[in-house]
Amino acid sequence: MNLWLIKKKMKKYNKIEVSLVEKEDKILLNKHKSYVVWFTGLSGSGKSTLAKHLEKKLYDHGIRTVLLDGDNLRNNLNKDLGFSMSDRAENIRRVSELAKLFIDSGIVTLSAFISPIETERNNARINIGDENFIEVFCSCSIEKCMERDKKQLYKNVALGNIKNFTGVDSKYEIPKEPELVLHTDEESISSCINQIMEYLITNKYINKKGNES
Repeated sequence: MNLWLIKKKMKKYNKIEVSLVEKEDKILLNKHKSYVVWFTGLSGSGKSTLAKHLEKKLYDHGIRTVLLDGDNLRNNLNKDLGFSMSDRAENIRRVSELAKLFIDSGIVTLSAFISPIETERNNARINIGDENFIEVFCSCSIEKCMERDKKQLYKNVALGNIKNFTGVDSKYEIPKEPELVLHTDEESISSCINQIMEYLITNKYINKKGNES
């Protein structure tokens, strides 16, 4: 037996069989494509709010979704992580791996994380696949974010209780080429959701009935 054939057989035997059902089969069953809508922006820019409203809109179109939110994951899956640069990078890495699992299961994933570093977002895009990654930048002035401040985070930053807070004393790198830029300090929630839906329909992620085009 030649060396090429031996290597081929070894590759076959070493391959881990995760599922007997392919991603494409799950997409056919669900009758819609799977992808991630990755919301990024400052705290208070409207990421989670838009993700929740988009989830409802997609549900009304018969699309199966899962919502991954920064606060929720840091209270369970990523509760062992702090807010150092290395921990933040690991937080986003885990999120991208989780999103990929959902996408491979045929489920649309809505991800709402500050994800302040361009390299980390790009790594998530590469891991998930460019064709499955829709980056939505929630553009909002720091003044408007501070005005909203539902969690009293900016207030605690001003009091000195929180250090290395994104947008104040820790950098946020604005996305260079996001699929969508939503000016959440100027536009209504419904306007922003309509823009996302228009993008999804125009780029054939869904049609007007929610089924795969």
